[in-house]
Amino acid sequence: MTSYYAPPGGLPPQTSLMTQRAVFTNSYCFIPAGCFSDIVTSYLPHWEKTRMWLIARPMSGFSETFSQYVMEVEPGGGSDLPDPDPLAQHVLFLTGGLITLTIDGQGYELDTGGYAYIPAGATWTLLAEGATPARFHWVRKHFQPVAGLAKPEAFVTNDRDVAPIAMPDTNGAWATTRFVDPKDLRHDMHVNIVTFQPGGTIPFEETHVMEHGLYVLQGKAVYKLNQDWVEVEAGDFMWLRAYCPQACYAAGPGPFRYLLYKDVNRHATLGGVLHR
Repeated sequence: MTSYYAPPGGLPPQTSLMTQRAVFTNSYCFIPAGCFSDIVTSYLPHWEKTRMWLIARPMSGFSETFSQYVMEVEPGGGSDLPDPDPLAQHVLFLTGGLITLTIDGQGYELDTGGYAYIPAGATWTLLAEGATPARFHWVRKHFQPVAGLAKPEAFVTNDRDVAPIAMPDTNGAWATTRFVDPKDLRHDMHVNIVTFQPGGTIPFEETHVMEHGLYVLQGKAVYKLNQDWVEVEAGDFMWLRAYCPQACYAAGPGPFRYLLYKDVNRHATLGGVLHR
């Protein structure tokens, strides 16, 4: 059965030991689920009945292309002006609750597992409609236009409606739910869900230019980050800069799933400024 972890907030009791798993290095950051407490939440202008955990933002010399929030919107909350940045494109992935989303006047209802892509420059609003808080991930990236390529259009779907694609020669032990066709060059970022069955593995050290945000939605594994093997479980977040080696072994009794961001399909920027 598919489930999606969402942080409950609160504070650990004074009798608790520290989690002792949080790590920040020059190549990766690891934020365990135990760090998602009330004291590290924040608020956003023009959002009502909303708090969020800001878990990734561009940092010079580290990961520079995206931000990622874990959002919690109380019933009746939301925003009519969610992001004033006209260059930002967005992916929302709902881990619980119910929202009504409008994009350029078109309305959509999303429940658990709902996924929305919102292009840069779109006008959009969000309202939490259910009896329980709406919880979702919000990934933002500045869109990089390309002459001769149209801007991608908005779309809404659900994890349950998109069939995972097994990686070659894995017998389904490693699969990716791709919400955008990798050959669609209009898109300069992908936000997918990666699934490993128990015993599934990345059998080599991936070392590549793409930056990553990996939020564990379900299960547990051991994940190699640079030179370190780290135990990970539902609710943990891994944030990788370009070229950080990575590998994985799914060690739990059930599926191991994570939401994965990566930047794709564009030239390397030269001289520090992308000329438009």
